[in-house]
Amino acid sequence: MEQRKMMSLGRSSLVISLPKHWIQLNELKQGDVVSIAVNRDRSLAVFPGLKKERGEQKITLTIDPDEEDVTIVRSIIACYLNGYSGIRLVSKNIFSVVQQKAVRNVVRMLYMRIMQSEAKQMYVETLISEAKAHVLSGINRMYAISSSMCRDVFEALKSQDANLAKAVYTLDDDVDHFAFFILRLVRSASVDSALANQLALEPLDCLDYQTLVHKIEQVADQATSIAKHLIMLEGRRKKISESLVEQMCLAGKQALVSYDKSISALFSKSTENCNEIIESQTQIEKLDQEIASLAFLKEKNAQIVCASCSIRDSIKRIAEYAADIAEITINRSYKPAT
Repeated sequence: MEQRKMMSLGRSSLVISLPKHWIQLNELKQGDVVSIAVNRDRSLAVFPGLKKERGEQKITLTIDPDEEDVTIVRSIIACYLNGYSGIRLVSKNIFSVVQQKAVRNVVRMLYMRIMQSEAKQMYVETLISEAKAHVLSGINRMYAISSSMCRDVFEALKSQDANLAKAVYTLDDDVDHFAFFILRLVRSASVDSALANQLALEPLDCLDYQTLVHKIEQVADQATSIAKHLIMLEGRRKKISESLVEQMCLAGKQALVSYDKSISALFSKSTENCNEIIESQTQIEKLDQEIASLAFLKEKNAQIVCASCSIRDSIKRIAEYAADIAEITINRSYKPAT
């Protein structure tokens, strides 16, 4: 890295000279204009010429007549996460009913709107402005939904209430909505310093928040999985034995406490309980083994055994994700000051 001494120009101005090779590389001459931006770490970025503000990015996707709906959905999500505000879908023939339905479903999930719809092309745009977004607020709301899902699903497990389980199942989409939008923000901020400054994000924040969002989303997925198995058992008129339910609810309660504590620690920037959260996995693993033994001893029906094993695995994973979040908090506590 080159070092240059500041020189006085007049009474109050200080100047530095630009490197000659950089001037030649950008074909600049005396009288040309350069653009200067102040980065979040207080450094300056110098751009040759007038730097245009980040405008709306648009992309066109060409869809084959026989292209599967899941492939189209993945492509739209990828474009959304990479910051495109407008996506034009063009079919080589015409959109099938299945393709149209898939596009409409994913558009709703991504807070987008269909602006143009024809037999051979569709155009969708984002609804939410990045300028009005707040990453931590979005993460907090995402966590609140996932935590309530866990609380309700363990209550549904305790009473084996399929209706409450169904209510939990429907909330998974709300968590996904927030996850996609926050991931779009942090991915865009990682490559756009102006947006990063606007969102008060540092490069390490983008990495940490991306991991955090995935962990919260996975907690919601595990609550959904438990709900799905409770609904399935109710549909087949099967019930888990009370002793097994009691053990699973005990483990679930401990996993949820760890999850709530891990998020609280992250937002308060306190590492006081983080090691305790990580080490509490040992106790949950012990309960997990007891649940496994009970499932094979108490239950004779294969469907109940399989559902119980899946539920215990989901509980264990929630505790693991809580430990992962606690590790993020510990890592962030040693983040270098900017």
